[in-house]
Parts: sequence; C-alpha cells; structure tokens
Amino acid sequence: MTAAADPNVRLALAAGQDALASIERQLAAVCLRFDAVAPALALLLAAKGRVAVTGLGKSGLVGAKLAATLASTGTPAFFVHAADALHGDAGMVVADDLLLAISKSGTTLEVVRFAELVQRRGVTVVAMTGCGGQSPLHGLAEATIDIGVGCEADPWDMVPTTSTAVTAVVGDALAIALMVARGFGPDDFVGHHPGGALGERHRVRPRSTSTSPSEGG
Repeated sequence: MTAAADPNVRLALAAGQDALASIERQLAAVCLRFDAVAPALALLLAAKGRVAVTGLGKSGLVGAKLAATLASTGTPAFFVHAADALHGDAGMVVADDLLLAISKSGTTLEVVRFAELVQRRGVTVVAMTGCGGQSPLHGLAEATIDIGVGCEADPWDMVPTTSTAVTAVVGDALAIALMVARGFGPDDFVGHHPGGALGERHRVRPRSTSTSPSEGG
C-alpha cells in the first residue's frame, strides 16, 4: 500500500488541508483591517528607546521571533518573557522604551501585570490582542493591534494555530512597515545581518551602473 492510499494518511492530509484553508481565510480578513494599525505604528515610530516584546506560551514564542525581526530591520527590540518579567526581568524596560504586549485573550495575568508595572514607569504600552476591545490589556494600551480570529485551525477550535499564524504575519507586516518608514534598506540590513547565506547574498549583490535618460550619456 502506498502512503497516499493509507486511510490514516488520507485522513491526516484532509485535516491538514482544512487547517490551511482556515488559516488562509483568517489571514484574508486580517489584511482587510490592517490599516487600523496606524495608531500603533505611529507610537512605534515615535518611541525614543527600544521595543520590548512580551508574551506567554505560544504568544511568547511568536513574540521572540517578532523581536528578532524588528531588531534586524532597524527597530531596536528585545524579548522579555512575561513570567520572567515578574521575577526581576521587568527591570530591563525603562521609561523611553515601548512595551509591545501579545495576548490572544488580553487577559493573560502575567502579561497584564507586566504591562501595569512598566506603565507606572511611564512606558508606552501597545497591545496585540484578539479580545475585541474588551480586556484588561486593551484598557492599559495606548493602541491595540487586532489579531482576533474566528476559530483555530483544528476541528475542535482549541490548539493555538490560526491565532499564532495571524500574530506572526501581522508582526512581520509591522516590521516591514517600520523598516520602510525608517528608510532602512539593503545596506543597513547587511550591517545587521552579515553572516550566513542571507548576508552573503546581499553583500555581493550586483549594483546597477546604468544611467537614466534624464542623466544623459
């Protein structure tokens, strides 16, 4: 029996296809409302210090990736695990920084307490949440980025899948938006990312020597 003919494999493939279709639908909905992140983008661009990204669980894992992407594209950033923040790591965040707090529900206790703690120091809080504007984290934030989804990708709507995919994609879109707004280009990127195949590819990229008609010959 080939793998494709195995009933369990066929069942698994069908579930995977359904998951992909579900995620695709939710991402399409996010694209339609992305313009609403303008207030958050303005705050991120105005921040004098660094962007501290925080989250817990799967949101924390996505947040760590987002912090790394921001840092490599011209927005100084770092990740603080929300649980560790309540055991001393909150001291990493100072008044000129901005806290980008991720919580699907907006009620994650450690994330909310961390946001409260740094807000008392004068730190601006931006939330990434799918709470629909009804959560403690939303109430603390000066701007909220909507990462809400209708359902997760599994048949029982319980596994963080669609929500984490949407959070990751919106985070990447934020990073690109900030990169372009700051005028951060390929040469800047190589300065942050000289190693590996990616750094090598950009370091040796050909430069155009042609002139436009208006420049003459």
